[in-house]
Amino acid sequence: MKPNVVDLAKIRSDFSLLSTNEIYFDNACQTLRPRHVIEAMNEYYNEYPACGGRSMHHLAEKVTYKCEEARSIIANFLHAKRKEEIIFTRNTTEGINLVAHSLGLKRGDVVITSDKEHNSNLIPWQVLRDKVGIEHKIIYSNSDNTFDLKAYKEALNSQVKLVSLGFTSNLDGVSIPAKEIIQLAHKAGALVLLDGAQAVPHHEIDVQDLDVDFLAFSGHKMLGPSGIGVLYGKYALLEKLEPFMVGGDTVLSSTYLTHEFLPPPEKFEAGLQDYAGIIGLGAAVKYLSEIGFDFIKQQEQLLNKYITDALQTIEGVTLIGPEDPTQRGGIASFYIPQKDHHQIALMLDETSRIMVRSGQHCVHSWFHAHNIPGSVRASVYFYNTLEEAEIFVRELKKVVSIL
Repeated sequence: MKPNVVDLAKIRSDFSLLSTNEIYFDNACQTLRPRHVIEAMNEYYNEYPACGGRSMHHLAEKVTYKCEEARSIIANFLHAKRKEEIIFTRNTTEGINLVAHSLGLKRGDVVITSDKEHNSNLIPWQVLRDKVGIEHKIIYSNSDNTFDLKAYKEALNSQVKLVSLGFTSNLDGVSIPAKEIIQLAHKAGALVLLDGAQAVPHHEIDVQDLDVDFLAFSGHKMLGPSGIGVLYGKYALLEKLEPFMVGGDTVLSSTYLTHEFLPPPEKFEAGLQDYAGIIGLGAAVKYLSEIGFDFIKQQEQLLNKYITDALQTIEGVTLIGPEDPTQRGGIASFYIPQKDHHQIALMLDETSRIMVRSGQHCVHSWFHAHNIPGSVRASVYFYNTLEEAEIFVRELKKVVSIL
């Protein structure tokens, strides 16, 4: 499969939901899956439903081969040095928690995050603050919600052991200057973990060029299955980390008194793995690579510009983040004072089958700090169309006029 990037109809034919009148603008929560991903998963269940690595028969060997093939595909996708730097997790949240609980942070160590972190990159550090005594520093954004490099530079010192930041915000779609942030952290002697859940599906990521230490992301936000994710880590660091979860498939050998762990990535992949999910994620990465990030960026900017311009004509609408849609990827998050964000989303769904997200998007801390009850978030992806954006705006105006 290699679709012509300008043949949007051909691309859309790969997604069954898009053949209906449904308009799916909730891609920042979870993307749709192309048939190629579903077929790859079904192939596993139908043709070789076995335990990879645990049995010697030919079905198990096929599972092992397909899963390791997926690991290699993902390593190449990220430009990792070796496939052993790819650890399969359930999702971004598990990847972040793995680093948080395996890094050996102790009392007095400082972890830096921003004021726009998803709960998955906020709560683990609060828990370690309360249990271990680490210090958690927050970098507050500029007035337009972009990253404050000046405040970040001032916060860096020898006590900072880890900088953990969302690469692209699920709140407003703003990306941080990751490479500069990483360079500054390393100069200060700190490691960097990036929450790539909203970045990996939308931008080409070269982990070697970035020189990032850890990168976590999820399959369900990048055309892949739910319940599968990845933690990338530099191999030298993974060798030093203590495993977060232990048990089956993490050890080379054990006695009643001792154990010997396998090397990375196996020592971090405890228990029976989601083989279908791993294989499906490999198929999703192949599909994304063939679509190409140039087309993804082009389509997202086209749609977000139209939506942003139209939103600014609706009385009372306040956009979250920079006014320039090119700084917000495929996300347009907005609220209207005295209008209930949940009601707007429900009415769009009930009257027009338009699906958006409403609420605080797991960034409760930011909304509470700004005294904003919540927002409506429309998030587009490369398979969405200008016609869908036009219908969304037209129906939104109707909904707002009667609320």
